[in-house]
Parts: sequence; structure tokens; C-alpha cells
Amino acid sequence: MGRKRKGRAISGWVVIDKPAGITSTAVVGKVRWAFDAQKAGHAGTLDPDATGVLAVALGEATKTVPLIADALKAYRFRVQLGAATTTDDASGTVIATSGLRPDRAAIEAALAGFRGQIDQVPPQFSAVKVEGERAYDLAREGEAMDLAARPLWVDSLEITDHPAPDLLDLEMVCGKGGYVRSIARDLGQVLGCFGHVLSLRRIWSGPFDVEDGVTLERIEELARSNDIDALLLPLETALADLPELPATPEGALRLRNGNPGMVLTGGLDYGTQAWASFQGRALAIGQYRAGELHPTRVINPDPE
Repeated sequence: MGRKRKGRAISGWVVIDKPAGITSTAVVGKVRWAFDAQKAGHAGTLDPDATGVLAVALGEATKTVPLIADALKAYRFRVQLGAATTTDDASGTVIATSGLRPDRAAIEAALAGFRGQIDQVPPQFSAVKVEGERAYDLAREGEAMDLAARPLWVDSLEITDHPAPDLLDLEMVCGKGGYVRSIARDLGQVLGCFGHVLSLRRIWSGPFDVEDGVTLERIEELARSNDIDALLLPLETALADLPELPATPEGALRLRNGNPGMVLTGGLDYGTQAWASFQGRALAIGQYRAGELHPTRVINPDPE
């Protein structure tokens, strides 16, 4: 007989408006403790100095994390032109400077090369693994790495303000795996003046918006109380971009056991990714095939 998990079998999403000065992992730990949850995870790391949306999944909601991790995300950030740093943000040591200050037209022209499908090299101080070790651990030891470029979809990248010759405010919507610090670094290189991130805020991630975010102070205030569950969003919130297929009673039973189950469909194409529900609650995520949902993830709406 397996060991019983400590904590409550509670499921759902909590949108945290992350403050600066704390890691994403530490935020997840605080949320898990506050809810006394058996299991928790997050959908997309924010740098310690970054703020904004950090979506934390509890319980069965952790099975929907990949959907949010793959979703588009939006960032607002300020770039300091004229200096490069070891970390590509303000926490690092300045390693190069330039007196050149490009005008608005030059910046607009350079930004065109950062939209659409691009290749991006992660920062030296990043969580990318190099021969089994994190790049930031190697960077702290003074090791310079030749990190491979990774594909990134940039849906939009626009100037929101240019308050000073050496300050540039941008808003970017991008796909999974994007490093805002790399955008600032590479933009500075293209402009010939160097650059790094001064401040960064994630304003939305998939269906989660910073305006709906909860502060850590509020989490700590309600920790382990009967009122904290009111901060939970339904697990199904993460499924908003997928078609919902109501299951028949017989189909629901089969899906709960991990087998293909009969669903009611509005004419989806064969192979479409969707989720099955029964009485309004998620049962499984999978592929629709000829009247059935073939599950890739089974969700237990009432875990023991």
C-alpha cells in the first residue's frame, strides 16, 4: 500500500502577482504551504527580479501545466541602452559600454528582425542545462558557454515609450521558452550600443491576467484558513483554448480508467486535441477520434 500524501487533495489555479526579489520556486512553495496542498507546480519561470503573472497549479491542475507553458505570454520591460552586463539584466556586472544612442527610427527598423520565428541564444545566467548542469551554476564559476540557439515565436514586439535616449520601454508577446533578457542583449548588439533589461513584468500568460493576480501578502494573510480557497480558479480555466467535449455516462466511466470514451461532438476534425467533461468537470485531455476522446492525461476531479 502506497504512502499517503501529506496535505489536502485540492485542485485549481492560483494567479500570483509575483514581486521582485524571490524565485518562482519559492513562490510555489509558499502557495503550496498556504493551501496545505499535496502537490503544486508553476507554468513558466520568472527571473527573481521580474514581477507579474506566475500561475501556480495545485493538485490535478498540475496535469494542465504544459498547456499554459506552451501558451502565448506577454511582457512589458524596460531596456537600458549603452551597457552590456554579465546577466543581461541590472543584477549583473557591466562588461561593455557605448556612447551611441540610436534614434527611434533606427530602433524601429531593428525590431523588425525580432518578430516572427527567430532563433534566440539563452543568457549565460539561465536554467538551460549544459552537460547535466544548469548554465547559471557554470556562469557563477566563471565559465563561458557556447549555448545553442533555440527557436522562438515572437507574435509582437512594440515600443511603448522612449522616455530618454538610453531608455526604451517595450511590450512583447511570445511563445514558450522566450528570454526577454536575450531580446534586450541582442537588440543592443544589432543597434551597436549594447543593452540590458532594467525591469520586467509579465502581464498575462495564456488565460491568466495580472489584473486577476493575488499578492503574496494576501496569500500569507489567508494561509491555512477557511477563506483561502476563494482565491482558487477552476482547473478548467487552463483548458479555455481547447474544445470541450461532454462525455456520455458510459464514456465518462471509460475515460476515468484511462480508456477511450464516447463523447458528444460538434463536428471536430479527426485528431483534434480537446478535453472531455462530465457534468461540467474535466475528465481527460486527449485527441478526438471518430466519436471518442483518446486520453493522453486523465484528470481525477475528486482525488482521494
